[in-house]
Amino acid sequence: MTSQQEIRNVAIIAHVDHGKTTLVDQLFRQSGMFRENQQVAERMMDSMDLEKERGITISAKNGTFLHKGYRINIIDTPGHADFGGQVERVLRMADGCLLLVDAQEGPMPQTYFVLKKALAANLPLIVVVNKIDKPAARPDWVVDQVFDLFVKLGAPDDLLDFAVVYASAKDGYASMTLPVNKQDMSAIADLMVEQIPAPTGDADGPLQMQVSSLDASPYLGRLAIGKVTGGSLNINRSVLVCKRDGSSKPARITKIYRFEGNAKVATDQAICGEVVAVAGMDDITVGETFTDPDNPKPLPLIDIDPPTIAMNFLPNDSPFAGQEGKFVTSRHIEERLRRETISDVALQVSPLQEGVGFKVAGRGELHLSVLIETMRREGYELQVTRPQVIMREEDGVKLEPYEELTIDVDEQYSGTVIEKLGSLKGKMLEMHQENGMTRLLYKIPTRGLLGYRSQFMTDTKGMGVMNYVFAEYGPYAGEIKNRTNGTLLAMENCTTVAYALFNLQDRGRLFVGPGERVYKNQIVGENSREGEMVVNPAKGKKLTNMRASGSDENVVLTPPVKMSLEDCIAYINDNELVEVTPDSIRLRKV
Repeated sequence: MTSQQEIRNVAIIAHVDHGKTTLVDQLFRQSGMFRENQQVAERMMDSMDLEKERGITISAKNGTFLHKGYRINIIDTPGHADFGGQVERVLRMADGCLLLVDAQEGPMPQTYFVLKKALAANLPLIVVVNKIDKPAARPDWVVDQVFDLFVKLGAPDDLLDFAVVYASAKDGYASMTLPVNKQDMSAIADLMVEQIPAPTGDADGPLQMQVSSLDASPYLGRLAIGKVTGGSLNINRSVLVCKRDGSSKPARITKIYRFEGNAKVATDQAICGEVVAVAGMDDITVGETFTDPDNPKPLPLIDIDPPTIAMNFLPNDSPFAGQEGKFVTSRHIEERLRRETISDVALQVSPLQEGVGFKVAGRGELHLSVLIETMRREGYELQVTRPQVIMREEDGVKLEPYEELTIDVDEQYSGTVIEKLGSLKGKMLEMHQENGMTRLLYKIPTRGLLGYRSQFMTDTKGMGVMNYVFAEYGPYAGEIKNRTNGTLLAMENCTTVAYALFNLQDRGRLFVGPGERVYKNQIVGENSREGEMVVNPAKGKKLTNMRASGSDENVVLTPPVKMSLEDCIAYINDNELVEVTPDSIRLRKV
């Protein structure tokens, strides 16, 4: 049995794609958790399909490995600011952090965001400069940048003396010195044991455990994950749950799981300082505390940043409604959204005042599009409107959310990007040029960024990197135009014909290919100028028995533009909808 002094709870924080999930894989592998011949999945902490496909961590995970008799609990946090709601909560479980920074890129905007939360909690930090094997790695510059960032965020003096370790998670080595010593990852594990304190808390006092995140089991229902910060937990014990609204209710602990690797293993008891998952309460939610019924001591609630963007989720009422999805009614959609709000505290759902449907508010476009994509894969069919930012009013002044935007782009494209951001009401704060690359720092209204990513990728030939993080609410910036071009609308329900599309492709970009079923008022393409144009994509060729030398030329079609779910949501205007079914994504007029 591990004692409280032999436990280390460590959160890994990093920007998207700086390699933290790969690093966790290597630590698990090298700790001897797996047999020599055991099949282990790549990036095993990414358990959702969407995480594996996109290579980003969407929900926080827990895992544990053993090192020299110490039990190290790893908390893998999402790197994207849209899922920042989870980061704030899971840092409550940690006693220290591993800050992972790319050896070429240095600290990025999402790093600021999470680091600010870690410094506010006064957690000791170890800096890992990862991807040291990159040809363009510049570790000394990166360490200076991290130090400047700590100073900028007002870190106390004792945290400014942070330990630095250089690593390549992909190749599985870490070293305290440069040039690196290419052996194994033990340098990181040793540092965790030395630099990060054992969990504090009174092992003999009354029970205290705050729920930091949730998981679900098909057999036991909801599992509450948190750190035992006082007393100990035993199976079949009666506890008191202190709810968010200040009330409390009794409950019984039916199962306790501790983490071994990335799996859960049942146990009878959890001591003070351990991170465990607990079953036995169906309506438990994040921020609530398990405590002793005889001596209740609830912990302060976790503050959650407000949502900045809202979309309407409506039941599908297009001519093709109900043909592809399994769950199509508003009752199905409501039940699914309610289920989501239980585990995702940053999401807010309310019924629409006029008409059938729900207003869903979240932290950003990615946050909501991941939810829509997950629902679609589960067999739901629905329509969504264009995202709207959530405005505020203070002392009669209209305020809107602003983002801090960082862009890294080749010098030759920087002019185009600056011009575009100017039209989106962005204000440039800083500009640095180095080795043919330009880094731009902007403050821009959230509205200006809605749908800008696909435009940015086109302008920079896919070579630019953009990242943004919520800055503050500021004065309303005035009207921002989303899209200048109009659309091509289908005239009636029909199946598209190559000959008709061939004649339409001079009028604009097409979104459909030949042989596709379309319906009246479905958007089949983008007009090359302003305004709508109603077209007939099923118009066949008039057949005669006369032959002429010039009239039978081949039909050569330009491939249609295939848009992802995010592109579609970004593309539409206020009077248009995205119809989402398990098999297809279509655009249509309201």
